[in-house]
Amino acid sequence: MSQQLPDVQAASPDVNVGLNRVGVTGVEKLVKLHRPDDRPIVLMAEFEVFVDLPSWRKGADMSRNMEVVDEMLEEAVSEPAIRVEDVCGDVAERLLEKHDYTSRAEVRMEAEYVIREETPATGRPTQATADLIASATATDDGTREEVGCHVVGMTVCPCSQGMSESRARDVLEGLDVDRDTIDRFLEEVPQPGHSQRGHATLSVETSGEPSVDINELIRIARDSMSARIYNLAKRPDEDHMTFESHGDAKFVEDCVRAMAEGLVAAYPDLPDEAVVRMEQSNDESIHQHNAHAERVAEFAQLEREVNDEA
Repeated sequence: MSQQLPDVQAASPDVNVGLNRVGVTGVEKLVKLHRPDDRPIVLMAEFEVFVDLPSWRKGADMSRNMEVVDEMLEEAVSEPAIRVEDVCGDVAERLLEKHDYTSRAEVRMEAEYVIREETPATGRPTQATADLIASATATDDGTREEVGCHVVGMTVCPCSQGMSESRARDVLEGLDVDRDTIDRFLEEVPQPGHSQRGHATLSVETSGEPSVDINELIRIARDSMSARIYNLAKRPDEDHMTFESHGDAKFVEDCVRAMAEGLVAAYPDLPDEAVVRMEQSNDESIHQHNAHAERVAEFAQLEREVNDEA
């Protein structure tokens, strides 16, 4: 007859202090997202799974958390259609059901997503990558789900470009070029500014399932910077990206505002209480520090600001 092992986690702790988040991180799983009329999307995803812990309990059931994650991901692979945020939501809800001592369950997932596209000037097939972000928080009041992306692009500093334009104007005036010709030249040929690798993050969180498409969020985030960048680039593509980025120089703050404008234009019917998160970080090329800007706001407030209704 086998001996029943004691439930150590259910014992009282030495110090009666509750914990907000207890769980596991770095859980890697293969997730297949089915599409009705196309090949499935296969993601190598990394999960974080947490529950809260009351002060009277020593520990959480880590093995039970892993069991729920495994069960849900296996179901995600076999079902005909599913979204990444739904995977997180289902797991969070099951965690809440299985742990009678917890009042809050959180699941977060990140995965690399491959986008097929063409280079901007030569039209050659290439691929780009974006990091998908999905999360869910389940409580007795319901489940909130979040979906978003992290993408990389290029920005050009308007301040640096302004100084270059001033220098070019002085040189052209010194060569006796008339003012109208100088103005037309500077309008047609953007002057140099120091460029940066930009990192944009955009996500939407709502009660239940967010009514947004991840591909559209990726497009908005990529287009919020001075120019998109590509894995493959022949010389005409490099010239295109350089000219395009210098023709749309942006501060780090401008990129966040461009994300806000793009989201409001694409999804005017989002719920007022939807939470929008936008971040932009630029790897400075002429400084040892980096630049960063962000905004978190409910959609109703963001829409008012974008439409100048504040």
